[in-house]
Amino acid sequence: MTEPQVTLDPHGESPVEQKLHDALEDQLTSALRAATDRVAAHYSGEPVDIVCAKLLHETRAGLHPDIAAAFQPDRAELLRVAEAIAAGQHR
Repeated sequence: MTEPQVTLDPHGESPVEQKLHDALEDQLTSALRAATDRVAAHYSGEPVDIVCAKLLHETRAGLHPDIAAAFQPDRAELLRVAEAIAAGQHR
């Protein structure tokens, strides 16, 4: 499995959001990768939907509350990461 990566859609961003775009992507990606490591380390056969929910919870826990509240990851990508964890393909 490749490292999880968060990519934000730059369309419709204000000038301020454009300036923060790369830093926010980096912060979200870092939080998702840390969450992936934590969830994978404690994986014990849970269904993929449960793993997906844990990934989202752990990712949001690693973010500032305002950013966490607005973070809506692509469900398909989160499921891809959860499936890799369940299949034992994370690192």
